[in-house]
Amino acid sequence: MARNEWINGYLEAILDAGRSNTRKKNDEGSSKKLLKSNFNNNNNIPKFEGMKDDKEKLFSPTKYFVEEVVNSFDESDLHRTWIKVIATRTSREPSNRLENMCWRIWHLARKKKQIAWDDAQRLAKRRIEREQGRHDAAEDLSELSEGEKEFLKGGDGGTANPKDKDDAAAAAAFGRINSDMQIWSDQDNKCRHLYIVLISMHGLVRGENMELGRDSDTGGQVKYVVELARALANTKGVYRVDLLTRQIASPDVDSSYGEPNEMLCCPADASGSCGAYIVRLPCGSRDKYIPKESLWPHIPEFVDAALSHIVNMARALGEEVMANGSGAMALTKPAWPYVIHGHYADAGEVAARLSAALNVPMVMTGHSLGRNKFEQLLKQGRLSREDINTTYKIVRRIEAEELGLDAAEMVVTSTRQEIEEQWGLYDGFDLKLERKLRVRRRRGVSCLGRYMPRMVVIPPGMDFSNVVTTHDSSSISVHDNEPDADLKSLIASDRAQSKRNLPPIWSEIMRFFTNPHKPIILALSRPDPKKNVTTLLKAYGECQALRELANLTLILGNRDDIEEMSNSSSSVLTTVLKLIDRYDLYGQVAYPKHHKQSDVPHIYRLAAKTKGVFINPALVEPFGLTLIEAAAYGLPIVATKNGGPVDILKTLNNGLLVDPHDQKAIEDALLKLVADKNLWLDCRKNGLKNIHRFSWTEHCRNYLSHVEHCRNRHPTTRLEIMPIPEEPMSDSLKDVEDLSLRFSMELGDLNKSNIDQLMDPTTRQKELIDAITRCRVSSNAKVSGATYSPGRRQRIFVIAADCYSASGDFAPSLQQVVTNVIKAASSVSLGVGRIGLVLVTGSTLGETMEALRRCQVNLEELDALVCRSGSEMYYPWMDLVSDADYESHIEYRWPGENVRSMVARLARVEGAAENDIHEYTGATSNRCYSYNIKPGSKIRRIDDLRQRLRMRGFRCNLVYTRAASRLNAVPLNASRKQALRYLSVRWGIELSKMVVFAGERGDTDNEDLLAGLQKTLILKGSVEYGSENLLRSEDGYKKEDIVPQESPNIVFSESFEAQDISAALQALGIK
Repeated sequence: MARNEWINGYLEAILDAGRSNTRKKNDEGSSKKLLKSNFNNNNNIPKFEGMKDDKEKLFSPTKYFVEEVVNSFDESDLHRTWIKVIATRTSREPSNRLENMCWRIWHLARKKKQIAWDDAQRLAKRRIEREQGRHDAAEDLSELSEGEKEFLKGGDGGTANPKDKDDAAAAAAFGRINSDMQIWSDQDNKCRHLYIVLISMHGLVRGENMELGRDSDTGGQVKYVVELARALANTKGVYRVDLLTRQIASPDVDSSYGEPNEMLCCPADASGSCGAYIVRLPCGSRDKYIPKESLWPHIPEFVDAALSHIVNMARALGEEVMANGSGAMALTKPAWPYVIHGHYADAGEVAARLSAALNVPMVMTGHSLGRNKFEQLLKQGRLSREDINTTYKIVRRIEAEELGLDAAEMVVTSTRQEIEEQWGLYDGFDLKLERKLRVRRRRGVSCLGRYMPRMVVIPPGMDFSNVVTTHDSSSISVHDNEPDADLKSLIASDRAQSKRNLPPIWSEIMRFFTNPHKPIILALSRPDPKKNVTTLLKAYGECQALRELANLTLILGNRDDIEEMSNSSSSVLTTVLKLIDRYDLYGQVAYPKHHKQSDVPHIYRLAAKTKGVFINPALVEPFGLTLIEAAAYGLPIVATKNGGPVDILKTLNNGLLVDPHDQKAIEDALLKLVADKNLWLDCRKNGLKNIHRFSWTEHCRNYLSHVEHCRNRHPTTRLEIMPIPEEPMSDSLKDVEDLSLRFSMELGDLNKSNIDQLMDPTTRQKELIDAITRCRVSSNAKVSGATYSPGRRQRIFVIAADCYSASGDFAPSLQQVVTNVIKAASSVSLGVGRIGLVLVTGSTLGETMEALRRCQVNLEELDALVCRSGSEMYYPWMDLVSDADYESHIEYRWPGENVRSMVARLARVEGAAENDIHEYTGATSNRCYSYNIKPGSKIRRIDDLRQRLRMRGFRCNLVYTRAASRLNAVPLNASRKQALRYLSVRWGIELSKMVVFAGERGDTDNEDLLAGLQKTLILKGSVEYGSENLLRSEDGYKKEDIVPQESPNIVFSESFEAQDISAALQALGIK
């Protein structure tokens, strides 16, 4: 019953807070509104939390007490309290209100428990699925390689004991792998001309006067990527670094964020570098600042803009490097990026798409991860899964991170804890499986189509050029107990005269201390419960020896009024003040209200001058940058053993690790460092000696070494850009001249001088076609895409309407769509031959040709056919031969035969019949496995099936097509949208010059074709039956997270009649 009395106390406090607010505002209605918002009739938890309204972030006593009740007491206690209140009911209003409020809180606690239970069930189910996936992969990889078999033999060639076979195999698979990675050397690589692309989409990014902390999107990541770009540009062998971010021309932010380019560092003379630049690309509304949670539908637009920039820059750099070289080549090769590095989930997806389009290695850094945040929010039980997704777009973010894992050669992390406890939550990564696959690759054994990205730990770099330590480490003696001149003048009796040029923050801290001569124990963090400052304060307050030896300084952000701060911050600060009072720590603890960012180095210096210690007692610390900063100023450190500090102390060897929950361990560690001056000096020396390992120079050396190593496993084929032919001199012959240019490389035996003498364009075109026919290559030959270009096209019309009947056959509407699009193209004022036509479909080449034959469409009117969901590309004017370069371009990481039977097995749900889905050999090719779907069968959606394949290490693209009657499994880099990007690069046509004609529904990849820089014309009524119902499960992200709701590049045509199409084209500015 004692616990019930505590609950009564909480509830009475809630009522008191409500009455206080009423008196304060002198408005009876405001109190009712507060109760209504906190305890609405539907028990809507998001409204209770008030997370969407920034104004509600101010400290609310009511909310604080309710959270304490809900989180601290069991529902049975709450229920007993409710019964007690009813039993003691009186006519007084407070009792009635107490009864009502108690019931609502009890109901809220039950709701929270139900949410937590439901999500625990989901997590348990997913955990079982992951274990099954790992088991399947382990079974397939269970056969030992030759190297592993040799390992099982004794040194004399004898056979190992059979009972030890499993243990020996495990040791072979998971023992230490000796890497053959070469360390990057400035001397060996100084003659290289590397082009590196970094991407950081969200936030406000600029080189100087960074507005860190302005909002949640502009934080440490911004500083990190800017400094990384500068450091890489100053590394020998790196020619240019581009940091791509979003261009923002909003009046709410500084105009500098609207500048398209900003130089980060100017190259030194004769350095062989052209520096680092911030390149801002338009994405979404330019005149509006868009938070990262709302950027997702604009990612395709950013990808297309980045692709255009990189292609143009690669061409220009290739020419520049060649011009500066000793020789000249007939054809300058583009200087493609050495690596494309995406930072955070959004930029990770951008980098993945660009890597696929250019066949360039991709690297990813997560910074913070969505799945970890999602699970933490679910465990809190305050928000339902749907509410979390609505607020944070967390499911969309997780899928972007999974896409990054699919495409990345390497993932850069700060600590091993990030690998094991955060990335280990993802479907696309398993530490044991990755290690086993790495062993097999090193020993030349097939990985059976499976892939896991390499995780590497490269701590963030720091600029130590401005760091000044108190003394050189060698000059400090254990017996040097005299403070230096600055410190002596600070604590002198005549302070006004002595603190002439000292930092003001020193006086601000020292004014708290009765005895300022003692060493300072320094803690610096934001006032967050996870930082565990209260446990540190308890440890200090309860250890008399520590209080006698040292002072404690707590730098906990900036504050004016605690009650105006957020709930968590005000709670921490209130507890700190209560503990100081409880232990009577006045004169021993400093807790200044304000400090500037520029004061932080001075705070470290002050602690070091007093021979103090820095402590980070956080419950979990992902990295621990403050530990490195403190070590740079010569401070020994005490840090939590959970997370990044483990790696930092292993490198620096300058302090002690503690269990943050163990108050006695914190006391002992601090006492040991403060009391033992020899240990203090050793830690200081070690920190200063090893701190260079966290410099930007060391970071870039490690980074480039790992990138070079991972590039050795990446295909070296790169796109070739067709030179754009010059404009014909004669305007009267420009259309026919374009036709000549188009086939100039194929007309070896054509007498061009005779053609030029033909005055009739119609006759001239007929002669050209006849000559082409005589020169065609055999139908079974393959050509390189570099030998073919449609000539100078000013626009490309892409027909992407998935017109199928309910049975999965082509619908009659296809003929009207194709015919009317061709009519619309002929009506545009660009002229004949200036608009190319491309058809993209999920069907096979044979099925497409038959459909076009029934539509009475001449194949030779098309520039290209993209079939089988983007896995094949054909050129009708060249006897429909496939593009061999495109095939090699998309085959990277294609599992091939290893995934062939797996797809059908995993696509069936539990209880489904064997023949619900089976392979259709008539539509299967080397890079597309097709499966027929029985009508009404039970099959998995794309997101579920892709998840199960990822869990088994398979990376591929999945598309339901032909009105959900067929499933295509194609390479990861193959898709209809990626095929258009390939043609854009190959033919030198900007994506903004393409017009995609699509239906309102279609194949499961239809959404990918709608967003981007291309113009999209949606033909209403053209597609009656689609496959979109098999795209995502109910708890997945929504279409609006992929396709922007309002875009000037997307218009609707009222029908697929020619006049409506022409009208829609005019609305897009195409006349």
